[in-house]
Amino acid sequence: MADFDPADSDLSLASLFAGWALADELQRRLAAEGFDDARFADGVVFQHVIAAAVTISTLAERLGVSQQAASKSVADLEKRGYLTREPDPSDARARLITLTARGEAVIAAARKHRAAIDAELRESLGSDRVESARLLLLDVLRHLDATPALRARRVRPPS
Repeated sequence: MADFDPADSDLSLASLFAGWALADELQRRLAAEGFDDARFADGVVFQHVIAAAVTISTLAERLGVSQQAASKSVADLEKRGYLTREPDPSDARARLITLTARGEAVIAAARKHRAAIDAELRESLGSDRVESARLLLLDVLRHLDATPALRARRVRPPS
């Protein structure tokens, strides 16, 4: 099999591979800080509980999955100490999903490391180039009408 030259990538592949490399670097840094069990996909759930507690049914609706699938994801995050379920004061049958202190800490750490990676790239590649790349990718998102999902915090991997 011939070697793949990344320079042959079109915009779609180049942005995808760059995103994966950035995500891998973030995961490496989180692991070094004690969050070795954190997964990139955890953010898909975190984005829905970061502002306020939600029920499983609300989470499932926002994720576009069954309640069973949402419950399974929450149970996994609970087991790893990132989420907890508490009684819903407005509905005795429901439980609210909230971030634990560890959940808040991993989100804070991820934000810190993303900012550090951005600063390092700006130092290494030049602030103007990094900003131009960022703005180009935002224009791509607008062109493809992907910004409504981002604004609504309904980000998920492509199907």
